[in-house]
Amino acid sequence: MTTPTPLIPRQPTPDLNIELVGGENWSLSAQNPQNFTMIVVYRGLHCPICSRYLADLNAKVDDFAQQGVNVVVVSSDTPERAAQAKQEWKLDKLDVGFGLSLEEGRKWGLYISKGRGTTSTGVIEPDLFLEPGLFLIRPNGELYFVTVQSMPFARPAFGDVLGAVKFVIANDYPGRGEVVD
Repeated sequence: MTTPTPLIPRQPTPDLNIELVGGENWSLSAQNPQNFTMIVVYRGLHCPICSRYLADLNAKVDDFAQQGVNVVVVSSDTPERAAQAKQEWKLDKLDVGFGLSLEEGRKWGLYISKGRGTTSTGVIEPDLFLEPGLFLIRPNGELYFVTVQSMPFARPAFGDVLGAVKFVIANDYPGRGEVVD
């Protein structure tokens, strides 16, 4: 397996093509947001923290849309597990993708963990799965903001991300972290 590739702000991201619960295909290159596309990678059905995190996003997705942000969430889960998460977690407003391969996750700089059996919610972890990440991408395909985690804890709060997006738009604030030496 390859090592994660760190993505650099103000540089192009890889394209991303995934299937959504419900049968549609989603492609980053086909997005045409006013300001950003936000990709949220979650750990999968086995993650109780993900259920609360994505429920918060589901409640705020219309606010992101008002700021010109397209939103998609995706995991390495199977179609069945992703559909179960969408239904049980009541993610009725979110586009939920599945099947993000571990190799593709590495291209996005994501961490991979080994499953440890049954979680506190009684769901079996997959043998291998992607850890969380959040990406804001400009309409031209350049990375604006990225955060990746090696654990399910301490993710950016969506209220904070929404406030930051509003500030960025109002102040034409540039992507930071672009210096590579």
